[in-house]
Amino acid sequence: MAVTVHAANLHDTVSGILPATLAFSSYPGIKRFCGDDGYRKTFESNVLETLGLGVDIAKRITPQFEVIPKRWVVERTFGWLGHSRRLSKDYEIRTRYAEAMIQISHAGTLLKRL
Repeated sequence: MAVTVHAANLHDTVSGILPATLAFSSYPGIKRFCGDDGYRKTFESNVLETLGLGVDIAKRITPQFEVIPKRWVVERTFGWLGHSRRLSKDYEIRTRYAEAMIQISHAGTLLKRL
């Protein structure tokens, strides 16, 4: 829905509002966002202040195997990205190039399924 690549010195909970805003502008029908326990405070408050939406926070992972709803979607997506050779390491010089490679990789995944 939206891709944002940023420098490693910016935490995901702070920068998470960037792809959330992009996704909401492209798909205004979004009612809520999902996140894991790390996004509990900063991301929740940023989304509420900026977009007026709530965030569903997944419960903390336990030592026993347990299927967590919707988490598999994120893990599957990262798995698909791992199949792209150019995304296996940080080869890109600029973040916008990395964003473009992610979009190209996902387009390739979708085209293979047609």
